[in-house]
Amino acid sequence: MSELRDAALNSKAWPFEEARRVLKRYEKAPPEKGYVLFETGYGPSGLPHIGTFGEVLRTTMVRRAFELISDIPTRLICFSDDLDGMRKVPGNVPNQDMLQEHLQKPLTSVPDPFGEYESFGDHNNAMLRRFLDTFGFDYEFYSATEFYNTGQFDEILLRACERYDDIMKVMLKSLREERQQTYSIFLPIHPETGRVLYVPMKKVDAEKGEITFDDQDGREWTLPVTGGHVKLQWKPDFGARWAALGVDFEMYGKDHSTNTPIYDSICEILGQPAPEHFTYELFLDENGQKISKSSGNGISIDEWLTYASTESLSYFMYQKPKTAKRLYFDVIPRAMDEYHQQLRAYPGQSWEQKANNPVYHIHSGDVPASDMVVPFSMLLNLASASSAEDKAVLWGFIAKYAPEASPESHPGLDAAAGYAVRYFNDFVKPTKVYRLPTEQERAALEDLVACFGDAERALAAIAQKNAAMGSDDPLPEADFADEEFLQSVVFAVGKNHGFEPLRDWFKAIYEVCLGASQGPRFGGFAALYGIEDTRALISKALAGDFV
Repeated sequence: MSELRDAALNSKAWPFEEARRVLKRYEKAPPEKGYVLFETGYGPSGLPHIGTFGEVLRTTMVRRAFELISDIPTRLICFSDDLDGMRKVPGNVPNQDMLQEHLQKPLTSVPDPFGEYESFGDHNNAMLRRFLDTFGFDYEFYSATEFYNTGQFDEILLRACERYDDIMKVMLKSLREERQQTYSIFLPIHPETGRVLYVPMKKVDAEKGEITFDDQDGREWTLPVTGGHVKLQWKPDFGARWAALGVDFEMYGKDHSTNTPIYDSICEILGQPAPEHFTYELFLDENGQKISKSSGNGISIDEWLTYASTESLSYFMYQKPKTAKRLYFDVIPRAMDEYHQQLRAYPGQSWEQKANNPVYHIHSGDVPASDMVVPFSMLLNLASASSAEDKAVLWGFIAKYAPEASPESHPGLDAAAGYAVRYFNDFVKPTKVYRLPTEQERAALEDLVACFGDAERALAAIAQKNAAMGSDDPLPEADFADEEFLQSVVFAVGKNHGFEPLRDWFKAIYEVCLGASQGPRFGGFAALYGIEDTRALISKALAGDFV
């Protein structure tokens, strides 16, 4: 562990870089509160989406990296801004007309359109917590409604009254002139309608801790800022929350980046140092549009887990957080395979390499072994070739290819087989387009079928290719169960039939035999699918059975 800790202190992996920044805050003395506080925020105006999960996951990665390089205790708070007024009705929930009647009310005062919880805010909070709990995150959940109503925010709210003018100066600089005339950092909650009001202040009484304002009907009201009668506008709320809790680290999306100086200034005006922060790029849907909770575009948490493992999702979230990435179904197979490639590499790596390996951060250092003896992309192609409707069909091939594997001994592979069948049937099968071969392709495919059935012919094809390339490499041993030998045969046949560049030969195999423009390493596919089944597959394609 000491070797890994030493490696972490110099690692360029982004969680360790962020952890070192947090540690530097306390190089002179440990925190007075006795722990380092990591926070992540959640706006429950819509159902939790996959980006929300990513924020908690990434923050947890930084927290665990910090715990490796420091002995200071840590906490992680997930803070839900559920006192925020519902500005519009999300498009992906039922009972739209009912919700319309409750616009501008705090989300915890809006009835649950699903009829399962006391409020819409409670419903969305529960959905978030259910998922975070499923992943085993170690966090504390904070509700803004409870935080305001129980007085936990009172001290900071009173201080905001005292320093109202200073905070307003920060805010007014960021607003258009028209908005400046009506802006206030305080949003009163109307005593009668329960709606969050966006109205100017007539008076802010720091001594009494009260605000006076006119409501939208022109009636004057005076309310205490404490006890949940008033909330802060979201930008001041951000900085005030940091000050109230003593937050040391928070990450948020690029759409917040221009507000960072505002958050920092307000936190400092309220008497606390601003935390370290990390700005990540936003996720995009299939059309390159930002993923939104209210519109429900992109992939949901449950959708990803229908087609791939939780660890593959964590791997995707780890990769290049400062780069905008499409988060759509077509990223899943690559995430699955790359995650397992990193798992397989981990045991043989140096401490420095382990500290930089994504799987260290995904598993907080307790890295399991991979049991994926067949890549996920290969399972997809196996499902395609066999038109599998059930993972048992795939196991029929896997058992011959890797006799030591079984669903019981390789549970990860078993789960992946199920994912592959679902993914193939939902996304690959509807898009498959087969074509007939050209004359050149037909001749080469017929030759490949013949070579796959005759060891002497296969070796002759390799010898012909070697001679044409001026190679004196010895011929391999003919073994139709060995994927490397089969790949050599495929390569030789393509070369002997004049395919330049050779990728046109592989593309032809995929389009004619598998109905796709990309595919697996064909020698590996043939070894897994079985040499006779592969010959039959090619023969059917040549006969036009798939077109």
